[in-house]
Amino acid sequence: MEPNRRTSAALLALALLAMAACGGADQATPRWRIEVLDTRPHTQGAFTQGLDVAGPVLYEGTGKPGQSWVRATDLATGAELARAELPTPLFGEGVAHAGTAVWQLTWQDGIAVERDPATLAERRRVRYEGEGWGLCTRDGTLVMSNGSDTLTFRDPATFDVVGSTRLTAHNEARLNELDCAPDGSVYANNWPTNEILRIDPDSGAVLATIDGSGLLSAAERAGADVLNGIAHLPATDRFLVTGKYWPTVFEVRFVPEG
Repeated sequence: MEPNRRTSAALLALALLAMAACGGADQATPRWRIEVLDTRPHTQGAFTQGLDVAGPVLYEGTGKPGQSWVRATDLATGAELARAELPTPLFGEGVAHAGTAVWQLTWQDGIAVERDPATLAERRRVRYEGEGWGLCTRDGTLVMSNGSDTLTFRDPATFDVVGSTRLTAHNEARLNELDCAPDGSVYANNWPTNEILRIDPDSGAVLATIDGSGLLSAAERAGADVLNGIAHLPATDRFLVTGKYWPTVFEVRFVPEG
């Protein structure tokens, strides 16, 4: 019987190695925490779907038919600089500043809207296949999520697909709002949770998981939906985070636990 035991142990070890190689060992992913540094007021009626900072301007997009808009506000003062509504029945999703344009996704309408970054006036509409969820800009390329565990890369001039990466772990994730950080990583809300994933978009590796469930007080959670909004603050190690129907935007750092 001893040879059989050794064989079984060897097979088990091989199986565990295979699980780790294909992303089965999600529990091995480092855990980070959120350090809150400051807060700002947020329009509580906003069903936030996208958040992006470009220089001194904060862009935000919202969802739901008849309630979908995109706006630009002064990052320092909160003053509204421009605003544009999406006509019914379009359901707005992620927004991203990309060079001389702001792109706005729609959920199941298969339409991306290119806008003027100063006025938010619509320039054109581009069709795409599948659903639109989150959007950010990395090294001159748009990174898009569609509610699955895959990131799709698009040309910001044509919106054509130029590549994709699937997560090597957390394959149950439904990637939503995205932020492309200066270090090359992508932060993604994992819908319908308050978890944020830090992702290497080149390899698909999940570099860290971040728990955002403790940001709101019990009273604030009563009228709020999930966390959905991440935007890096230029020239800092800080981010803005908020959510659907949240009364607050949090200025935070993401830091390793321990």
